[in-house]
Amino acid sequence: MKRSLRLMSVFCVMSVAGCSHSNSYVKKGEIQKTITQQAENSRYIEALGIGAADSTLTNGTQRKATSRDAAIVQAQYEMLSYVKGVQLEGGITVEKAMETDSKLESYLKEVIKDAEIIKTEWTNDDGCVVTLRLDKKKIEGAGLKLKS
Repeated sequence: MKRSLRLMSVFCVMSVAGCSHSNSYVKKGEIQKTITQQAENSRYIEALGIGAADSTLTNGTQRKATSRDAAIVQAQYEMLSYVKGVQLEGGITVEKAMETDSKLESYLKEVIKDAEIIKTEWTNDDGCVVTLRLDKKKIEGAGLKLKS
């Protein structure tokens, strides 16, 4: 299942902002050609995932469900990639801290899986765009001090 979800992910964009979820990435059933991303917000990290529907399915509900699952997985992957690059006080990144603390890696993966889905949009061909949001306080819950 995970493999097929990855294969269905056709495009992904990382967005880090606090207000971008008010934007619609789908207009008239099509994904916008340009997606404007805002600078990092002091409170939230947002990730955008875009997933394609399984073309072998004929049921619209199943197509939407598979594209949504693919978009969520892609957004989680993009969010984890971004979080790994976040600078901590002391000059290291989250990724470096994860190398020495396996519990930290497990904690962050779980926190990202629990990220809030703040927007779900479908395209005319049953593709899906999902926006996830993660409060930075949850990252700091692992005892990490993020660089201001």
